[in-house]
Amino acid sequence: MTDSRPSGTRRVTLSQVAERAGVSRSAVSFVMNGRTDQRLSADVFERVRRAAEELGYRPNQTAKTLRTGRSGTIALVSDFVSSTSYANAMVRGAMRALRERDILLFTVDTEGDPQVEERLLHSLFGRDIDGVIYTSMFTRIVDPPPLLASTRTVLLNCRARGGDDVAVVPDEVEAGREAARLLVAAGHTDGIWFVGDLPPGRRGGLLWNEWGPLALPERLEGIERELASSGLSLAGHAAVEDDWDAPNGQRAVERLLEDGARPSALICVNDAVAAGAYRALHAAEWRIPDDVSVIGFDGSPLAGMLEPSLTSISLPHEDLGRRAATLLLSDDATPRVERVRMPVHLGASVGSPTR
Repeated sequence: MTDSRPSGTRRVTLSQVAERAGVSRSAVSFVMNGRTDQRLSADVFERVRRAAEELGYRPNQTAKTLRTGRSGTIALVSDFVSSTSYANAMVRGAMRALRERDILLFTVDTEGDPQVEERLLHSLFGRDIDGVIYTSMFTRIVDPPPLLASTRTVLLNCRARGGDDVAVVPDEVEAGREAARLLVAAGHTDGIWFVGDLPPGRRGGLLWNEWGPLALPERLEGIERELASSGLSLAGHAAVEDDWDAPNGQRAVERLLEDGARPSALICVNDAVAAGAYRALHAAEWRIPDDVSVIGFDGSPLAGMLEPSLTSISLPHEDLGRRAATLLLSDDATPRVERVRMPVHLGASVGSPTR
């Protein structure tokens, strides 16, 4: 057979594929666009696909966009998600959901700069994207940029201040309840402390522009509600100085013990604070979980590295990303907040109280 593939870098056309397959140009168009409403035999489909592969045919995406009004591309716009290792599993979840439908994902980070965000959105809209997944590294209230009003948008790991968007967030309240349930089931009835309140006047960590996280109040709400359902309450709160990291967690628990508290359990706002709590407890010769039980949140790799391993309520980052992408592609744009369950990763840090 004579190779009719064009020389150089010229694009292979539908007509060339049709000639190679021995069918009409319209038949090639139907096959390439996945049309099953035409009476084309399986043999025609196979010949067209084989001819396209032999010639190196690639559909003209610009023409397809003009014809269908859809480019087959989605943008994930975030503050720090793509450029940090903390929450980028959300990108992976969205990417996998979109890949199943042959849709490309653009990802851009703004580093929380509104001017950068506006410039990137203008650039993305110039590429005829079909929608935006607007994402935050940690759960918080956001003010979506006005530009997003012109395209289908789903908020991921954040909620709009006005509450009139489709949003996907982790179920932090239920996660707090789950943490309390684990301790009550182990027999803890008093001496349960929460570690991780922010000091007066602080809304969030300096590193993240002091954005107010929803995880703190919602996790605490769940803990208090679940304890109250059993007629119990927290013994108290141990505040961090300025952020949710291990040094702050260590200092918070050191102060707690220095003040004479005798906790039977510590519920730490995240795994990093729990790691700091471990250091303070080990230095004071408190055994985990024999003398005190410890629970964290986030389900980070750190939880498995601690000794003993930390029981942690995990952030379902990949599930969040997948759900946001699925909602973006659905026909239902009804404003709502979908909450995704946070699974429990059982470690060895919870036991029955002995003090």
